Amino acid sequence: MSKKTTYLLWILLVVVIGTILHWYLCCSVCYTDKNCITTTNNEAVTPETKNPTLLPFSIKDDNGSLSFSVNESFNFKKSTFSIHDSISTSINNGIAMIKEYLDTNGNKQINITGYYTNDEVNNSAFPNLGHARANAVKNYMTFKGISSKLINTNGQLYNDLIADNNHILYGPLSFDMITKTQDSSKDEELLKTACDRIKEEPLMLYFKTGQASINLTKQQRQKFADISACVDKLNVKVHVVGHTDNTGTPENNLKLGQERADFVKNYLIHNGILPTNITTISEGQNKPIADNNTDEGRAKNRRIEITIN
Repeated sequence: MSKKTTYLLWILLVVVIGTILHWYLCCSVCYTDKNCITTTNNEAVTPETKNPTLLPFSIKDDNGSLSFSVNESFNFKKSTFSIHDSISTSINNGIAMIKEYLDTNGNKQINITGYYTNDEVNNSAFPNLGHARANAVKNYMTFKGISSKLINTNGQLYNDLIADNNHILYGPLSFDMITKTQDSSKDEELLKTACDRIKEEPLMLYFKTGQASINLTKQQRQKFADISACVDKLNVKVHVVGHTDNTGTPENNLKLGQERADFVKNYLIHNGILPTNITTISEGQNKPIADNNTDEGRAKNRRIEITIN
């Protein structure tokens, strides 16, 4: 056998071995896997697209005659709790129907559950973004004449929500008409207890010099939700008191305390508490709770107390 022939045979052998290895390592896997999809270099893989979720504005009383549904709802942008766009005539007609039903059925209430997803940022004062959205819709219904005493709000995680290309969520809410029961009375007693606790232990916010934002802890968010519910259900007012340390003159500190109280008032308004339900006052440096001779003590005295009365 000539050297040329031997050389050609070796080339052929390499090609055969390479083909066998390619089949064993690659093609055989796809051949046995029905879910395996292969593409050529000229084929583009089209990503899967999902339609935006649409939860309609729908409410029904299983123990009564109310039944309303329309294929639209209150919409929100991702990571926000302000209602997006204007409210349609159909939804307003539904709210008018709900108001009439509540006016003629004194033992009924509405539960509004707002939904949110894990990838959203909660920039509200509520424990979660869903609760804040439910509260925004509650405020709109109150504006349309439904008593806030008849509306309960809460939030719930719902990761199946899909926004559109403009990051808008369509109707991330559900509505239920319920009948007052003994459990409802228990809930009212629990709320009264929570309101009494707030009077004894106000929500405290501490400020650094020049601070222009408020970041609440988990416990503070829950206390804020309780304050909001106390205002809605018991007709109490929110009282915001500004305090300072003794750095500077008493006159300037009185002004500074008022500025901080007004700043917090605007924050509360942004989170759904009506301006008419908020009063503000400054105590300046007059009511310290710690020693102004230490940095730690002065930090505790630079505070805002939010309570109800």
